[in-house]
Amino acid sequence: MARLHARAFETERPWSADEFCRLQSSPSSLVLGDSRAMIVARVIVDEAEILTLATDPDHRRQGLARALLEDFHRAAQERGAETAFLEVAADNAPARALYLAAGYTESGRRRGYYPREGGPAVDALLLSRALDAPAPGQS
Repeated sequence: MARLHARAFETERPWSADEFCRLQSSPSSLVLGDSRAMIVARVIVDEAEILTLATDPDHRRQGLARALLEDFHRAAQERGAETAFLEVAADNAPARALYLAAGYTESGRRRGYYPREGGPAVDALLLSRALDAPAPGQS
């Protein structure tokens, strides 16, 4: 998981193998995927938070992240979650498009949250979605 995360987030500090081990040891953790793409989340009571969604650059644009997101929604609901939320960098257009297509809407903003080398910090967008609502285009 640490290798995949490092490949997917080359411009940011990747999470270490130890960090992934600690996350996985929590009973609230939800980890889905394989060596091509993964989603790491946690479900606490009625909320599900996506901590990271990573796709290996060699496997992007194949629908893996979209499929993982759908699997996450189902698994989180099975654990009792009613709402899913996450944060995403405002300059991460591919991720924002993925989440928008999956029915997420902006519910907040953290100004200047993500530092950028050689430039100003970027806002973190807080996105959420009710899990009992179909994504746009689904019935």
